[in-house]
Amino acid sequence: MARLDEGQAAPGFTLPSDRGEVVTLSSFLGGRVVLVFYPKAMTSGCTQQVCAYRDSLGVYSSLNVAVLAISPDPVARLASFREKENLTFPLLSDESHEVLEAYGVWVEKSMYGRTYMGVERSTVVVGPDGLLEHLAYGVKPADDSARVLALLG
Repeated sequence: MARLDEGQAAPGFTLPSDRGEVVTLSSFLGGRVVLVFYPKAMTSGCTQQVCAYRDSLGVYSSLNVAVLAISPDPVARLASFREKENLTFPLLSDESHEVLEAYGVWVEKSMYGRTYMGVERSTVVVGPDGLLEHLAYGVKPADDSARVLALLG
């Protein structure tokens, strides 16, 4: 899958959320949006990553930045994740991998000699004009939110 470049138009999407709503990227035009792509809800790295965004959500809001987290998990699993971790920003389900592929984060991975397709933990900042401002692929869960906040600073 080809990677995107800064300055390109962000691929649009409409996805179901953990709260049973439908979220469309274009509804956030006029403000920045951080898209957090993570492999699987309720795993240690993903929990660490999204909880750091949860803990900094007030700072993101003060900067007029929305946070959306996207994984291939079904909506029911995302709802459980939200409840368990008290997450307050939308968790979006992309079971078809269409959005994950459009953003270049659905990639071939390998573990223990087994090759499979999965999400490469990545973060994208979409500007108020709908253009890609920042792309980071293969991010570390522990410092992702702090790194993005420093960038938006």
